[in-house]
Amino acid sequence: MNQTSSELTMTQPGSITIARHGRPDANREAWLDWRGYEDWWDNQYQPAGLTAGQSPPSALVEAAREARTVFASTLRRAVETAEAVAPGRKLEIDPVFVEAELPPPPLPGRFMAKTWGVFARCSWWLGWSRGRESRIAAEVRAASAASQLIEAAAAGPVVLCAHGWFNRMMRPHLHGSGWVCARDGGDSYWSWRRYEYRPR
Repeated sequence: MNQTSSELTMTQPGSITIARHGRPDANREAWLDWRGYEDWWDNQYQPAGLTAGQSPPSALVEAAREARTVFASTLRRAVETAEAVAPGRKLEIDPVFVEAELPPPPLPGRFMAKTWGVFARCSWWLGWSRGRESRIAAEVRAASAASQLIEAAAAGPVVLCAHGWFNRMMRPHLHGSGWVCARDGGDSYWSWRRYEYRPR
């Protein structure tokens, strides 16, 4: 029996909105050697919350208001972002959404933390993980994370507050499952992308 248009609408999953956290309270312009950057990543950036005085974009707040489920990674900057976007809401906080590791290569010299981040991401992408989560392992995690969002979207719209690089790692898994990027807000703090299911 063919489905009517109303039945098709009822079975259409909700949208998936994936946001990057707000600006974290960590000095990305600190000058460090590679060991100093590793310490900075572990003990300053990763535990950091958001800098004071930030407000989430009103459109992102509206997306969270309409969402059935609001997810966040376990890192403080992501949780505080979700709390700002969806005040008073119960959050689904899950480590599957945490940022991919940034182990620095042991290069000579001192650079700003944000420069070390570029070095670390490039070397990590090429397979240098120094005993931390590898790119291959993160790809597996990204597939699992995307599947979790897709499953939740079957019951209604979903919002996730997480991290710039790992958010991008979920994109090919969403695309491969029939989800297209209907709104691309870029990669800055508080930015977000909205995905909609469009079966081929």
